[in-house]
Amino acid sequence: MTLFNEKEILALLQEEDTQKKGFELLVNQYSEQLYWQSRRMVLSHEDANDILQNTFVKAWLNIDYFRAEAKLSTWLYRIALNESLTFLNKQRATTLVDIDDPEADVIQKLESDPYFSGDEIELSLQKALLSLPEKQRMVFNLKYYQDMKYEEMSDILGTSVGALKASYHHAVKKIEKILEGTD
Repeated sequence: MTLFNEKEILALLQEEDTQKKGFELLVNQYSEQLYWQSRRMVLSHEDANDILQNTFVKAWLNIDYFRAEAKLSTWLYRIALNESLTFLNKQRATTLVDIDDPEADVIQKLESDPYFSGDEIELSLQKALLSLPEKQRMVFNLKYYQDMKYEEMSDILGTSVGALKASYHHAVKKIEKILEGTD
Protein backbone atom coordinates (compact mmCIF):
# COMPACT_ATOMS: atom_id res chain seq x y z
CA MET A 1 0.00 0.00 0.00
CA THR A 2 1.34 3.40 -0.95
CA LEU A 3 1.28 5.89 1.90
CA PHE A 4 0.27 9.44 1.18
CA ASN A 5 1.10 12.39 3.33
CA GLU A 6 -1.71 14.26 5.01
CA LYS A 7 -1.32 17.33 2.80
CA GLU A 8 -1.92 15.24 -0.32
CA ILE A 9 -4.99 13.59 1.17
CA LEU A 10 -6.29 16.90 2.48
CA ALA A 11 -5.91 18.48 -0.97
CA LEU A 12 -7.98 15.66 -2.47
CA LEU A 13 -10.62 15.99 0.27
CA GLN A 14 -11.05 19.70 -0.35
CA GLU A 15 -12.02 19.32 -4.01
CA GLU A 16 -15.51 17.98 -4.72
CA ASP A 17 -14.42 15.89 -7.72
CA THR A 18 -11.56 14.18 -5.80
CA GLN A 19 -13.18 14.02 -2.35
CA LYS A 20 -14.21 10.35 -2.61
CA LYS A 21 -10.73 9.33 -3.74
CA GLY A 22 -9.19 11.32 -0.89
CA PHE A 23 -11.50 9.69 1.62
CA GLU A 24 -10.71 6.24 0.23
CA LEU A 25 -7.00 6.98 0.76
CA LEU A 26 -7.77 8.22 4.27
CA VAL A 27 -9.63 5.01 5.13
CA ASN A 28 -6.88 2.83 3.67
CA GLN A 29 -4.14 4.72 5.47
CA TYR A 30 -5.67 4.94 8.95
CA SER A 31 -8.03 1.95 9.31
CA GLU A 32 -5.56 -0.39 10.95
CA GLN A 33 -4.26 2.14 13.49
CA LEU A 34 -7.75 3.28 14.43
CA TYR A 35 -9.02 -0.30 14.63
CA TRP A 36 -6.28 -1.23 17.12
CA GLN A 37 -6.83 1.92 19.16
CA SER A 38 -10.50 1.01 19.54
CA ARG A 39 -9.82 -2.71 19.96
CA ARG A 40 -7.54 -2.05 22.92
CA MET A 41 -10.30 -0.01 24.52
CA VAL A 42 -13.31 -2.28 23.88
CA LEU A 43 -11.42 -5.59 23.48
CA SER A 44 -13.92 -7.20 21.11
CA HIS A 45 -13.12 -7.54 17.41
CA GLU A 46 -16.75 -7.01 16.35
CA ASP A 47 -17.18 -3.97 18.58
CA ALA A 48 -13.92 -2.45 17.35
CA ASN A 49 -15.03 -2.96 13.74
CA ASP A 50 -18.35 -1.25 14.50
CA ILE A 51 -16.54 1.66 16.14
CA LEU A 52 -14.17 1.93 13.18
CA GLN A 53 -17.12 2.07 10.80
CA ASN A 54 -18.84 4.73 12.95
CA THR A 55 -15.59 6.70 13.05
CA PHE A 56 -15.33 6.86 9.28
CA VAL A 57 -19.04 7.59 8.84
CA LYS A 58 -18.70 10.57 11.21
CA ALA A 59 -15.51 11.68 9.46
CA TRP A 60 -17.22 11.52 6.05
CA LEU A 61 -20.28 13.41 7.27
CA ASN A 62 -18.10 16.11 8.83
CA ILE A 63 -15.20 16.30 6.38
CA ASP A 64 -16.39 19.67 5.06
CA TYR A 65 -16.08 21.09 8.59
CA PHE A 66 -12.46 19.98 9.03
CA ARG A 67 -10.38 23.16 8.99
CA ALA A 68 -6.87 21.69 9.35
CA GLU A 69 -6.27 23.33 12.72
CA ALA A 70 -5.02 19.92 13.81
CA LYS A 71 -3.54 17.09 11.79
CA LEU A 72 -6.00 14.89 9.93
CA SER A 73 -4.76 11.85 11.87
CA THR A 74 -5.31 13.68 15.18
CA TRP A 75 -8.86 14.52 14.14
CA LEU A 76 -9.54 10.87 13.24
CA TYR A 77 -8.03 9.60 16.49
CA ARG A 78 -10.24 11.99 18.43
CA ILE A 79 -13.36 10.77 16.61
CA ALA A 80 -12.36 7.13 17.20
CA LEU A 81 -11.64 7.83 20.85
CA ASN A 82 -15.01 9.53 21.31
CA GLU A 83 -16.76 6.64 19.56
CA SER A 84 -14.96 4.14 21.82
CA LEU A 85 -15.91 6.08 24.96
CA THR A 86 -19.52 6.39 23.80
CA PHE A 87 -19.62 2.64 23.18
CA LEU A 88 -18.12 1.85 26.59
CA ASN A 89 -20.57 4.19 28.36
CA LYS A 90 -23.54 2.61 26.57
CA GLN A 91 -22.21 -0.85 27.36
CA ARG A 92 -21.80 0.02 31.05
CA ALA A 93 -25.33 1.42 31.19
CA THR A 94 -26.89 -1.73 29.74
CA THR A 95 -24.75 -4.41 31.38
CA LEU A 96 -25.40 -5.79 34.82
CA VAL A 97 -22.09 -5.96 36.61
CA ASP A 98 -20.98 -7.85 39.66
CA ILE A 99 -20.15 -5.15 42.24
CA ASP A 100 -17.32 -7.27 43.67
CA ASP A 101 -15.72 -7.88 40.25
CA PRO A 102 -16.72 -5.24 37.68
CA GLU A 103 -14.09 -6.33 35.14
CA ALA A 104 -15.19 -10.00 35.15
CA ASP A 105 -17.64 -9.58 32.27
CA VAL A 106 -15.06 -7.80 30.10
CA ILE A 107 -12.36 -10.37 30.91
CA GLN A 108 -14.74 -13.20 30.09
CA LYS A 109 -15.54 -11.48 26.79
CA LEU A 110 -11.84 -11.18 26.00
CA GLU A 111 -11.08 -14.80 26.90
CA SER A 112 -13.93 -16.09 24.73
CA ASP A 113 -13.15 -13.81 21.74
CA PRO A 114 -12.15 -16.08 18.82
CA TYR A 115 -10.10 -13.21 17.35
CA PHE A 116 -7.95 -12.78 20.48
CA SER A 117 -4.66 -14.42 19.63
CA GLY A 118 -2.66 -13.36 22.66
CA ASP A 119 -0.85 -15.75 24.91
CA GLU A 120 -1.11 -15.87 28.71
CA ILE A 121 1.23 -12.89 29.10
CA GLU A 122 -0.86 -10.74 26.74
CA LEU A 123 -4.02 -11.81 28.56
CA SER A 124 -2.42 -10.80 31.89
CA LEU A 125 -1.47 -7.42 30.43
CA GLN A 126 -5.01 -6.87 29.12
CA LYS A 127 -6.45 -7.77 32.52
CA ALA A 128 -4.04 -5.31 34.16
CA LEU A 129 -5.07 -2.61 31.67
CA LEU A 130 -8.72 -3.19 32.55
CA SER A 131 -7.95 -2.34 36.16
CA LEU A 132 -6.72 1.14 35.17
CA PRO A 133 -8.96 4.19 35.19
CA GLU A 134 -10.20 4.90 31.66
CA LYS A 135 -7.96 7.93 31.08
CA GLN A 136 -4.81 6.10 32.18
CA ARG A 137 -5.75 3.18 29.94
CA MET A 138 -6.19 5.51 26.94
CA VAL A 139 -2.86 7.24 27.59
CA PHE A 140 -1.08 3.92 28.08
CA ASN A 141 -2.53 2.48 24.86
CA LEU A 142 -1.59 5.52 22.78
CA LYS A 143 1.95 5.71 24.19
CA TYR A 144 2.80 2.02 24.51
CA TYR A 145 1.09 0.53 21.48
CA GLN A 146 1.01 3.49 19.08
CA ASP A 147 4.30 5.07 20.28
CA MET A 148 2.52 8.40 20.01
CA LYS A 149 4.27 11.56 21.14
CA TYR A 150 2.84 13.34 24.18
CA GLU A 151 2.24 16.50 22.14
CA GLU A 152 0.01 14.61 19.70
CA MET A 153 -1.81 12.88 22.57
CA SER A 154 -2.36 16.32 24.08
CA ASP A 155 -4.13 17.42 20.89
CA ILE A 156 -6.28 14.29 20.83
CA LEU A 157 -7.18 14.15 24.52
CA GLY A 158 -7.19 17.87 25.27
CA THR A 159 -4.87 17.42 28.25
CA SER A 160 -1.50 18.98 29.06
CA VAL A 161 1.69 17.12 28.23
CA GLY A 162 2.66 17.09 31.92
CA ALA A 163 -0.63 15.50 32.93
CA LEU A 164 -0.24 12.87 30.19
CA LYS A 165 3.27 12.02 31.33
CA ALA A 166 2.01 11.64 34.89
CA SER A 167 -0.92 9.46 33.74
CA TYR A 168 1.41 7.22 31.74
CA HIS A 169 3.85 6.92 34.65
CA HIS A 170 1.06 5.99 37.08
CA ALA A 171 -0.39 3.51 34.58
CA VAL A 172 2.97 1.79 34.11
CA LYS A 173 3.52 1.58 37.87
CA LYS A 174 0.04 0.09 38.42
CA ILE A 175 0.51 -2.43 35.62
CA GLU A 176 3.93 -3.46 36.96
CA LYS A 177 2.48 -3.90 40.44
CA ILE A 178 -0.39 -6.01 39.12
CA LEU A 179 1.83 -8.18 36.91
CA GLU A 180 4.35 -8.72 39.71
CA GLY A 181 1.51 -9.95 41.91
CA THR A 182 0.50 -12.60 39.35
CA ASP A 183 3.94 -14.21 39.00
